[in-house]
Amino acid sequence: MRDWQPFLGLPLWVWLFIFPTILAAFCLFYRKPAERLLTPVWRVLDRIYLGAGVVAACFMVTILLLIIAQMISRWSSVTFSGSTEYAGYAMAATSFLAMAHALTRGAHIRVSIFLNMNRFLGFWLDALAMWIAAITATYFARYAIKTNVLSKLLNDRTQGQDFVPEWLLSFFAMFANAPSKWAQIWAETGSEWVYTPVWLPQLPMSIGTVLLAVAIWDYLTRLLVTRQSSIISEAVE
Repeated sequence: MRDWQPFLGLPLWVWLFIFPTILAAFCLFYRKPAERLLTPVWRVLDRIYLGAGVVAACFMVTILLLIIAQMISRWSSVTFSGSTEYAGYAMAATSFLAMAHALTRGAHIRVSIFLNMNRFLGFWLDALAMWIAAITATYFARYAIKTNVLSKLLNDRTQGQDFVPEWLLSFFAMFANAPSKWAQIWAETGSEWVYTPVWLPQLPMSIGTVLLAVAIWDYLTRLLVTRQSSIISEAVE
């Protein structure tokens, strides 16, 4: 697999880095039109970030339930195979899916000592830092997805004792195939449990890194339009 395959006739790096940078430049020089165009998009993205945060919270509760199940199984002398792996998968999903929501709530560590020197310098330093962060996050997201794809191509399986039902794999396979193939997918689905394919727990990582990259580009455009950062830490009393 080549690193930068063309997409719709253009190299992938153009779509990932050049076009978002052009959009940021448009927001910088044409603030009012950009605000009119992007305000509906911002509202939708805010709901997506919140939804990802809710899902991350659900995975955190799942970790608690798995710990309780481990305790009960230990007291009952019952084997709970794969419980450690399941908890690890839930922890990874919690961490990655919460990143975009945490960014919008100011929960990420941001060194702002230079941003407070004066308003003009603070704005340009903040914009430059966010642009670099957006480039870095996009690069990370691109290779997180590539890791997911390679795990699927290699049919990489877990080395632990965790299993998943075949119907769950068929459910996710639907999203990667045309609707005309769905009937065949379910016809070939058995009722057995199989070793967890590595791509399955990697999915939240890919989704979370993509959401983080989108969120940084998003909040960069908001900064350039409004001339003030939309990332404000929530007050803790």
